[in-house]
Amino acid sequence: MSASATRHFIAQRGSAMALVVLGLWFALSISGLESTEHAVVLAFIADPINSMLLMVLCTTLAYHSYLGVQVVIEDYVHAPRLCWFSLLTSRAVHLAVGLLSVYTVFDIGFGA
Repeated sequence: MSASATRHFIAQRGSAMALVVLGLWFALSISGLESTEHAVVLAFIADPINSMLLMVLCTTLAYHSYLGVQVVIEDYVHAPRLCWFSLLTSRAVHLAVGLLSVYTVFDIGFGA
């Protein structure tokens, strides 16, 4: 296993462990809300601790997804140019989704 593959393996496992913790926090927090009305959920997101944890959850989800999709592309797309284009597109889409989700949480939580 090359150093790059080892880093990728460790990054996948590390992000998975972080998602277990963040996912449990999110599930328990959402289930503890008195209702799912819009105002209640907005108040939950507006709490600074919840906003920060949601941003970490969103970026970790996007990163973990990118790592998984990268492996699938590298394993199943055999044409070099198509593989390169697919990897580039995947990176751009995952980056956009991560940034958009962080912006959205920031906008709700901190009223930017």
